[in-house]
Amino acid sequence: MTLAATPSAPPKGPMTGLAAQLALLAALAVTLGLTPAGLAAGVIYGLVLCTLLAAGLIRAGRTRMGAANVVTFSRAILVGGVTALVVTSFSHPISIPALVTIAGVALALDGVDGQVARRTGTTSALGARFDMEIDAFLILVLSVYAGDRFGWWTVALGAYRYAFVAASWALPWLNAALPPRFSRKVVAALQGIVLALVTANLLPHYAALAALVVALGTLTWSFGRDSLWLYRASRVRAAARERWAAPTPQPALAA
Repeated sequence: MTLAATPSAPPKGPMTGLAAQLALLAALAVTLGLTPAGLAAGVIYGLVLCTLLAAGLIRAGRTRMGAANVVTFSRAILVGGVTALVVTSFSHPISIPALVTIAGVALALDGVDGQVARRTGTTSALGARFDMEIDAFLILVLSVYAGDRFGWWTVALGAYRYAFVAASWALPWLNAALPPRFSRKVVAALQGIVLALVTANLLPHYAALAALVVALGTLTWSFGRDSLWLYRASRVRAAARERWAAPTPQPALAA
């Protein structure tokens, strides 16, 4: 007699994380005060985060997140708190020390998850993508906060990543793998450092403005260089396909 296959249990980690996200938002609302819009932004962020993570785990055939992804998920929950505070700041004063502390911890933990994954031998494409998307969203939220004081051009610091993804829908060659470059990591770290300094008001106004300009300039250079490399690589691949598809000339028969 053959027993019917039992469906695998859904991953529990995202639901636990959602509970932690709601608890953090409740604590911020009680201690610091969140506007309805800020609270709603945090809740929506948490729901989308946990839904996408659960879907990613299911696609990967996993029911557990692993230690490295737990670290990344902890950072992601902190980013939810940052999101709620930044949206609240649009219409209500917020605690800058609290915002800087939460964002600073999230930034400081960047790289810890990678070290944990390498030491435990649990590196995965899902973990790398998860880490990258959380970094990108945190930079976007902080750039929005900076834009309220220095001009909305600073949002480009956070929007570059999403503009690149949108462009890849129309230009599929942008989806190709890039060679690892240390400079790319330096530029990414610079964005977080500059935005953290600006958020904490640790720089005079013009120094902060200059730092933001430098950060945007290096980011433009990095994305421009990578886009050019991907374009040239796509032309090389296209030329190779044309050579392989071309008919092989047949030798002429002797008279």
